[in-house]
Amino acid sequence: MKLATIGEILVEFVSHERNCALEKITEYSGPYPSGAPAIFLDQAARMGAVTEMIGGVGSDAFGRSVLSRLRQDGVGVDGVKISEGFSTGTAFVTYFDNGTRDFIFHLDGTAVDQFTVPASLFEPADTLLHVSASSLSVAPIRKIILEQVKSVSEAGGSVSFDPNARPELLADPATCDAIYAVMAQSTYILPSTSDLAFLYPKLSEDQALEKLFEAHVKIVALKRGAEGVRIMAQGQHYELTGHKVDEVDPTGAGDCFCGTFLSLIAQGVALLEAAEFANAAGAIAVTRRGPMEGNSNPEEITQFLKNAKPKALHL
Repeated sequence: MKLATIGEILVEFVSHERNCALEKITEYSGPYPSGAPAIFLDQAARMGAVTEMIGGVGSDAFGRSVLSRLRQDGVGVDGVKISEGFSTGTAFVTYFDNGTRDFIFHLDGTAVDQFTVPASLFEPADTLLHVSASSLSVAPIRKIILEQVKSVSEAGGSVSFDPNARPELLADPATCDAIYAVMAQSTYILPSTSDLAFLYPKLSEDQALEKLFEAHVKIVALKRGAEGVRIMAQGQHYELTGHKVDEVDPTGAGDCFCGTFLSLIAQGVALLEAAEFANAAGAIAVTRRGPMEGNSNPEEITQFLKNAKPKALHL
């Protein structure tokens, strides 16, 4: 089974100073390869999945930087269009002491949405198509994603979804409608606790999880950040505590978790083992500056788990 994703590819610059609010002269590092779908698929490829990235970059140094990283890590990039006359998308991020962060994105008018899905790039019936909700906020990308989700779902393939339900996404009616449309066709849903609060504000966590299973969802992986993860499937329910690590940069940790988990599931790994590896991969991710710099491989995760393995509860 091929693991594919569609969406924004960009580079990111990260502030080293907390609380600067992107308003003052301070030290930044970058360009770091980024974009939620790209971070996700890079990790999936590192974990052994056969992958295909669909998106767009400019014919510039930033675009070459991202493509070089993806190729280096084994990501299939035949679906990435290099557009002359358009720049690669960029983002700037800063963090605050209370754990929040602020982004400035430069995506409009860039190569980020200058692509189509090449014919015969993947076989819908033998594809696991992953969607990040952040990609649904860009209208041209949203249209392509919804078309491909329908194609894969109707052909008997699988769809996975990271709701990433930030308030600014749900404030746009078209994006909000698309989020619920993709969820309704998903086999795997991987929300965070904050996603549930935005998607189902009147429901408890357990009620919201039951709501997700009303469609044809087979597995839900609830990301709880430093608190660990909750994994549910028919007849299986596990809770894993989080790993204690020194956080440097949390951006991309959720995408890294999803990439690890879905890569292993696509390769036939048992649910609990996939969850344990994904939980560890997310913890490793936050210890390095840069959204894709925290991605890891099976050997690194195995060694990490030997040194600090949290308790898993079978509920």
